[in-house]
Amino acid sequence: MRSCTHSEVRADYKETGKDCYIMKTRAARLYGANDARLEEFELRPITDGELLIKIISDSVCMSTHKTILQGEKHLRVPENVAENPVILGHEFCAEVVEVGAKWRDKFAVGDKVVMPPVLSYIGVETVGYSFCEIGGVSTYSIVYEHILDHDFLMKVNSDAYFNGSLIEPASCVIRGYKASMHLDGDTPKMGIKEGGKVAILAGCGPMGLVAIDIALHGKTKPSMVVVTDIDDARLDRAKEIYSPEKAKVDGIELLFVNSTDKDELIEISGGTGFDDVFVYAPVSAVVELGDAILGFDGCLNFFAGPLDKKFSANFNFYNVHYAQHHVAGTSGSTPDDMRDIIELIGENRLDPSVMITHIGGIDAAIDTTVNLPKIPGGKKLIYTHIELPLTALADFEKLGETDARFKALDALVKSHKGLWNTEAEKYLLENF
Repeated sequence: MRSCTHSEVRADYKETGKDCYIMKTRAARLYGANDARLEEFELRPITDGELLIKIISDSVCMSTHKTILQGEKHLRVPENVAENPVILGHEFCAEVVEVGAKWRDKFAVGDKVVMPPVLSYIGVETVGYSFCEIGGVSTYSIVYEHILDHDFLMKVNSDAYFNGSLIEPASCVIRGYKASMHLDGDTPKMGIKEGGKVAILAGCGPMGLVAIDIALHGKTKPSMVVVTDIDDARLDRAKEIYSPEKAKVDGIELLFVNSTDKDELIEISGGTGFDDVFVYAPVSAVVELGDAILGFDGCLNFFAGPLDKKFSANFNFYNVHYAQHHVAGTSGSTPDDMRDIIELIGENRLDPSVMITHIGGIDAAIDTTVNLPKIPGGKKLIYTHIELPLTALADFEKLGETDARFKALDALVKSHKGLWNTEAEKYLLENF
């Protein structure tokens, strides 16, 4: 475990003999269990092998909530965190503001960049958990040479910073798609079936919406996508965002249904059952429904993460044998998954803004993270260079009655089907 005391890194800097300025950063730092503080402190000058980045946005992850609760007991938090606090946050998008000499042929000032949280080649070192000088809830951070040496800092081709902050959670969804498996002759084939039938159960939450987007606009094209939920309002909202009529033009039959009836769903599939079923709620009945609607050589992907370590559900092993049913599950993502999402965003095929339901400033970051399980809605996005209480997009209209800025934001959001968007982000950063 790296112990990055400021005295050590200052000593390293003096050995370089460089004449450079010291940058101040403001960051949410973890000192121990239930001890997170918003503070300003100095960042040392970067070395020739490092970058200085300006964090613009950070999406709040449930994993960070758990980190604050556990403190140094967390696997990825150093034991000496009380003396050497770490910066929280890992779903960030940043802008390069200074480039060490070693990297000037690869990075330039102004590049939008993101990075995976888990630096797996090291083991337990993780951005947002383990480092004193880099983390998503900061105004400025230093990207270490060993991170750059292993190609973990990735450029993003997008006008919006929020797209970068959502690449990591979206990459978890695409990881699930890659984990599906089918028998293709004598060789197992990974990924959803080309031209197959996909069912996304409990699929109208934030991550389920991304799953719909990837099914419709990913690299493998199914013939049918059926999305279920037991909330009509959520189904209607999803249908507004993803038009069945447009999907039909693209050759995909898209249906939204409020049903937990296996016979009805099998009938919708044309009697064959589904090739790929994704379960987006950690509920035994939903898992069992997914099992019941699998077709021959079908694969069930259990995406939802249960809190109960003893969570279980019945699964028909007769069909595992005779109907060649498969079951898969994934947790997290890889750098390559993030690169795939970066490509889809860069080609304007994927819009992860469907996840965002709240925005806030750096002053709202700690309270939002601590209380995350109690706050309804989807992703909470923090902009680190503004101060703003956590605010739901749905509240813009009311706030606009007394604040012209929110009136403008409300109009921009409504012009994009109620979604956070590039124009709204630009207005926020210029006016708050």
